[in-house]
This record gives sequence, C-alpha cells and structure tokens, in this order.
Amino acid sequence: MRLNRREFIKLSGLLTAGGFLTPALLSGCASQRLPGTGQVTATPTVCDICFWKCAGTVYAEDGQPWKVVGNPDDPHSTGRLCTRGTGGIGAYTDRDRLKQPLLRVSEGGRQTFKPVSWEEAFDFIAGRMQSIAQQHGNDRLALLSHGSGGKHFERLLKAFGSHAYAHPSFAQCRGPREVAFALTYGEGVGSPDRTDMEHSRCVVLIGSHIGENLHNGQVQTLAEAINKDATLITVDPRFSVAAGKSKYWLPIKPGTDMALLLAWMNVLINEGLYDRDYVERYTVGLEQLTRHVQPFNPEWAYLETGLAPKLIRDTAHAMAASAPATLVHPGRHVTWYGDDTQRERAIAILNALLGSWGRKGGFYSQEKVDLPAFPVPKPPRPATDWKQIVQPEFPLSPTGVSQKIVEACAGPEAHFKGLFVYGTNLPHTIPAIKPTLETAADSLDLLVVIDTMPAEITGYADVVLPECTYLERYDGLRNSPERVPSLALRMPAFKPRHETKPAWWMAKQLAGRLQLEKYFPWHDYADTLDWQLRQVGSSLEEMQKIGVKRFPRKTPMYFSTGQDIRFETPSGKIELYSETLAEYGHDPLPRYTAPDKRPEGYYRLNYGRGPAHTFGRTTNNPLLFELMPENAVWINPRVARQWQLKNGDYVQLKNQDGVVSNRVRVRVTERTGPNAVFMIHGFGHTAKGLRLATGVGADDAGLMTSVKVDPIMGGTGMRANFVTFVKA
Repeated sequence: MRLNRREFIKLSGLLTAGGFLTPALLSGCASQRLPGTGQVTATPTVCDICFWKCAGTVYAEDGQPWKVVGNPDDPHSTGRLCTRGTGGIGAYTDRDRLKQPLLRVSEGGRQTFKPVSWEEAFDFIAGRMQSIAQQHGNDRLALLSHGSGGKHFERLLKAFGSHAYAHPSFAQCRGPREVAFALTYGEGVGSPDRTDMEHSRCVVLIGSHIGENLHNGQVQTLAEAINKDATLITVDPRFSVAAGKSKYWLPIKPGTDMALLLAWMNVLINEGLYDRDYVERYTVGLEQLTRHVQPFNPEWAYLETGLAPKLIRDTAHAMAASAPATLVHPGRHVTWYGDDTQRERAIAILNALLGSWGRKGGFYSQEKVDLPAFPVPKPPRPATDWKQIVQPEFPLSPTGVSQKIVEACAGPEAHFKGLFVYGTNLPHTIPAIKPTLETAADSLDLLVVIDTMPAEITGYADVVLPECTYLERYDGLRNSPERVPSLALRMPAFKPRHETKPAWWMAKQLAGRLQLEKYFPWHDYADTLDWQLRQVGSSLEEMQKIGVKRFPRKTPMYFSTGQDIRFETPSGKIELYSETLAEYGHDPLPRYTAPDKRPEGYYRLNYGRGPAHTFGRTTNNPLLFELMPENAVWINPRVARQWQLKNGDYVQLKNQDGVVSNRVRVRVTERTGPNAVFMIHGFGHTAKGLRLATGVGADDAGLMTSVKVDPIMGGTGMRANFVTFVKA
C-alpha cells in the first residue's frame, strides 16, 4: 500500500545523524602533534565539490585526513585548488552525513524513517521496480541526477528498459547556451568551457561572475588576461568582483541584455567593424542579420538599458580593435528571463561577427582522450518515446528537462511511477517545484534518493541510500575535453565511514536482484578502470601513482588561415540566421522583449554565487561553513534610507506572490543599484538534519515563484521575481 507523504517536512528532521547513530568526529583532526610529522600518505583524487572536477592529492597523516592540494599536471587546475576544493575534507568529516539506509514506514498512524540493512533496502526497491513493470511497463521509471555516480543508475534504468533521465544542470543552468551555440556553430561550449581567455586581448562578461563563482580554470585564465592588460568589459547591474577589474563597467538595467547585444551588432555591421573575411568564408545569414539589427542603434538601446550611446559604441569599438582575440563570454548559469536561448544566440552571433570561434583568444577546439567504454551489452530499446510523451513542446532539447520529468511523476495519470534522485536537492534546485514535487511524492509508487547528506529532498523518499563521499570511492575516469587531453583518477583515500557505499556498488547490487547482472559484469569497479586504462597505454597501478596522465593532441587547437571548415549545422556554416529555429516556429534571429516592470515598492531579485560554497551543496560543510555561515541581501543606500535599514539589520523578504523568506542580514552597498537586490544562492535550508545550515540565511529559490520558461529548450528563467522588505 502506498504511503501518504504529507509528513515529509517533519521526516527530514529524522535524518539527522544523531537520530540513529552517534556521530563520531575524527579524533586525528585534533592531534597535538605538528602536521606532517606522522606517517603521511598521498592519494590521487578528483574534487567533487563542483563540476569543474579538478585533480588533486589527498594527504592523510596516520590514517586521518590532513589536506587536499592540486595536481600540477592537471590542465583543469594547474596545481591550484579553489577555496571549496581545499575544504573538501569537510564533506568527509561532516557529522551530519547520512550513515545507513533508511526506509519510510508507518508506525502508530504516523510516518517515520526506519534504519534498515542494505539487503532490506535493495529488496524493497527491486520489488517496487518489478511491480511497476508488471502494472505499467518497464519504461515508467526516471532518473534525475547531478554527479558522476548518477551514470551507474542511468545504466541500471536503461538495462531495466527505461531511458528517461535529466540533469538539472541543463534546464536550470547552462542548457540555453549549449542549445544556442549548437544551433549557431553545430556544437556547444563544453564543460569546462572552451574559452581561451589566457590569450584574449578583450574579454566581455555579461552577468558572468568569474572571481566569485571560482570556476578554477576560468579564474586563472581571466587573471592571466588581466595581467597581460587585456581590455575587460563587464555588463552587470551589480558592481561585481569582475567589474572592479574592468576598463568598462556597464551597469545595465536588469533584463535588457538582449537590447545591448543587438546594439553592439548594429555598430559592428553598420560601421564595417566585423571580420569580413571570416564572416564571408564561414557564415550564412549576414544579409538577414543586417536588416534585422537596423532599428537597434545605441540611441534606441539607451532607452531600454540605461547605458549611454557613447559607452555602447566605445565598447563595440574596443571589441573590434582586439578581434579575433576578443571573447564575448557565454556565461554558465544563463537561465534568466525566459528568452535565454535567444540571448545566448545573440552572444554566439556577436562572437561570429568578431571571428572568435576557433581562433586564438576566442574559443579553442577541445580534445579528450579516445577512451573505450568497458564492454557490456546494449540496453533494450524502451517501449515508448518518453520525450514525445513528457516534453513534446521541446523537440530541440537534446536531453531531459528536469521539471518536466517531475511534472510527469505527479497525479493519478502520471507517466512515471518510479523516480530515482541522485545527488541533487530538487526543492533548492528547480524553482517553484515544491507543490508539484509534493504531489509527485504522493503519486509515485517508488521514490529513491541517493545522497551523502540529509538535504530537503531526502524527506520525500521511500528509501534513502547513503553514498560515501568522493574521498572514499572510485568513480569513472575524468575525461573532460580540454586544451590538452588528459585522464584523472579518483580513488579512495579512506575507507567509507559508517555504512555508506559507492553508487557503482548500489547499482550492481540492484542489478543482481533484477537479473541484470550482465550489465554490471565487474567484481569491483576498479577492474573497469584498469581495463580502460590499459586500452590507452596506461594502467590503474600507474594512475594510482601519478593521478593525472596527459596525452598528445591529434588536431590543431585553432583554425588555420583560410582553412576550409564544415560546421555540424544543416548548412555546414555558422548560422547567423537559423532555418532550424524557423522550421520549429521560433524566431530565426534574436528578438528583444522588454522585461516585466518592477511593481511599486518592490525590487528585482538578483542572485549569484559566493567563493566559499557550491550553491546549497556545501553550506553544511563544517570547514566551508566557517568561511561563510550565512548569506546577506545587498541593498542600495538610497533604498536602505527609504526603509530605514542599517548595515547588519535583519529583514525578511516578501515576493510578488506573498511568499516570505526566513530572516536575512542586510548589507548596505553602492555595489547594487536602487532597482534590484542581490543574494548568494544556497542558504535557508529547512532540513533539520543539516545542523549547521538549517534556518541560517534566506532561501532565494523559495522566492522564485514566477518562472519564465524558455520556449526553445525548457530552461527555467529565474530572474522574473521581485521582493520587498518585512522587518524581522
């Protein structure tokens, strides 16, 4: 009988470490001996605190964690880790970690979580999966994941007969830019980004907070560009760290970025400043683009953006003067106002006019190692085309749209009857999803959450599976495209604490109960890594010693002069004008739509990242919590005087739909304008199991009840919300 999950909020409190097992912090961390004077061991790893996945070395002393440092052979980090990477040991030592499998049960008319053995947890999950298959079909399961371990559950579900999966990093982060650049150039920007800033003579940042988000390689290459006196142009309504390093700061009116991009195109085309040879050789659609941008001169843009026409022209001239070593950065988190694919299309087109794609100082050609996959049988074809059923309105999306999968789990007619959630805290990740998630939780026959921490999503689960941290497990080889192809190894530096297990082991155990062993033929996942490494002339033994292995490039990093290039677009050219978009009923050229007007007494809610945390994933990390225990709301002095607020006061924020946040500290600063406030994302947790982070700071995601959905690829535009102040 399906359990009603109306008590899921209360249940999140039962996940606290003290609820079942006594927390035991590592006594070695409090050693009186000087660090490094005991028996020291070094183990290669790949950081899992953010997606950049820098390679490093974990040092332990007498078996206890000491420090993590970067691997100097790693092209991602060049031997330097960021704040979060060096704080990775806090994930291992966190007293609030999930410690054993938990099963939702009903006792005395109320719901609770019961500690169970791994065998009980797997038997329950396998039984529910088989029941779903018998009643509805094998293809009625879905996966939402963030992190390398999710690939093992993706393999499991595909072997079972369901291919439905999504990563919130697509629809809630970088999806618009990948779709936009693929429509324009035939391929996306990649991850890490293929930006060649170390050789740029001009870098344009549009709402991209490099220096605060601490994407390691990006920060280092931008610093190199600045040290070489590259011109830095920052477009941001807030005086960000990057703005403080810039020759030009453009404090744009929020939501009007497209108007500026069109005006820049207008100047480049009408003044003949674009790269004529590059455009003639490699692009199609210049004639249509030229006609399209004629109305959008700097004088028109001034009325929309608030930026002086001379400033718009001066920055366009600066870009042209440094081209093709000019990079208009595509950004990373780009789900803003609902027109995000078209805004990213405008950025892609602007780069094409400057001739930067495939050119030194613009976008380089990435390479990764040609690494064979471990041989396993092909999974069966699913019985239905789940995308046609779940997200037919987004045929141009190359992958699953996370919020559409959640919607397809909700209600009596829901398509999906089972959902696996790996490493992603949906209530803090997908805006305005909470009501749908509550309905889905009551509708599903099976909801499995795999995580290291008792975040909000665990309170919705039927079964909680505790994963060991990245310092305690093997994962797939890091084989990310980069300037230099390389492989990096993550291996256990410590034995898993408590009863936690790696994702590969969980998926293999479930496969055995479902008669799917042939898809997981290895005894230990290390066997697969060794097999793969031997195919490329290395071995697990070698990688355990060196951590990172570089391989020679096989292709040039940049286009050569006059080189004939065929792009992976329908025309074989860079498509300034997109016939594909036209065929699907979308504008073939980017169009400007004015943002919603600010209600009287309200301020646009802008948000971003801080250098101490990876969104909400690390706010309970005891080492990183010390660096930044709470967020603050940035308020312009003029607004502060109007509301009689002082620096350090606490307020609550109320959005346009009446949602009120937890209290948050005020930061009065000229670095944000009078029309908007700014917050660091990831705070304001409600899961009581997070004893450091719960109730601290305000949750900006909870205030994002107005969502502008991108009509091309389904991204959730989150900057359409406004807040006012309630004195705490």
